[in-house]
Amino acid sequence: MSAVTASLCSTLMFVLFVSADQKIITAESGQDVTLTCRAPNNNFIVVEWNRADLGDKHVFLYRDGHFVPEGQHPSFKNRVDLQDRQMKDGDMSLILKDVTINDTGTYECRVAQKETNQERPRLKLINSTYLHVDPPGHTGGPVGLIAGLSVSAVLLVVAVVGFFIYRRCKLNPADPHVAERLQPD
Repeated sequence: MSAVTASLCSTLMFVLFVSADQKIITAESGQDVTLTCRAPNNNFIVVEWNRADLGDKHVFLYRDGHFVPEGQHPSFKNRVDLQDRQMKDGDMSLILKDVTINDTGTYECRVAQKETNQERPRLKLINSTYLHVDPPGHTGGPVGLIAGLSVSAVLLVVAVVGFFIYRRCKLNPADPHVAERLQPD
């Protein structure tokens, strides 16, 4: 296997396995999007949605039963809300209204729950969602590329494994058919 082929295989496998752990959503500019987040119970005292590239600003913060506007990034003001403010069944999904290409990024849902003997609750990552927003009239974006590369990676792995199995069977001297072919005339 050449260095280029090995590099391509490792890149494709990275894309396949890393993207499998993260939700990916594609939307067109102007649409409303729901970023899902669920936790097993309802005793939340803090729900925080962040995007790493926003620095110390958050997308949405809900603390002790109230939305907290302080510290919210200006681009999200009046555009975000929880799908269910009562968070029934652990649903902390975020609705992001009228998305633009500037909303593209990785969103993280973190939760702090009431726990005994804990002075300050810790935020725990529940899930991560990558949102890609296409300009109006364009769809597909990198998500289509990732899906295509993932399928290609699987097919490539199957082909390589199949080739090695074929070669092993073809050259196995224990196989009576191979032994016959190896006997001198």
